[in-house]
Amino acid sequence: MGQAVRERRRALSLTQGQLVMQSGLSRATLSALENGQLAELGVNRLLRLLGALGLTLTVELAPTYRPTMDELSAMNAQKAPPARERYRG
Repeated sequence: MGQAVRERRRALSLTQGQLVMQSGLSRATLSALENGQLAELGVNRLLRLLGALGLTLTVELAPTYRPTMDELSAMNAQKAPPARERYRG
């Protein structure tokens, strides 16, 4: 979320100071969000921020299927590069 906010702010040529004036957030909050260090923002503040950036929040149904740990391990094993053999000079 923070990266998307930063990218949109920059695309609009806004400084953090300008965006906080438009959104009502503190500069510390915006900076923490953009740097991935904000634990909680709250829906109302998020909506104000998105509105100031001309963005919306979309809610979708989550997928109903979740893979098991065994399935995830198998998928990761398929993606992993082959293990190197130990050099026995």
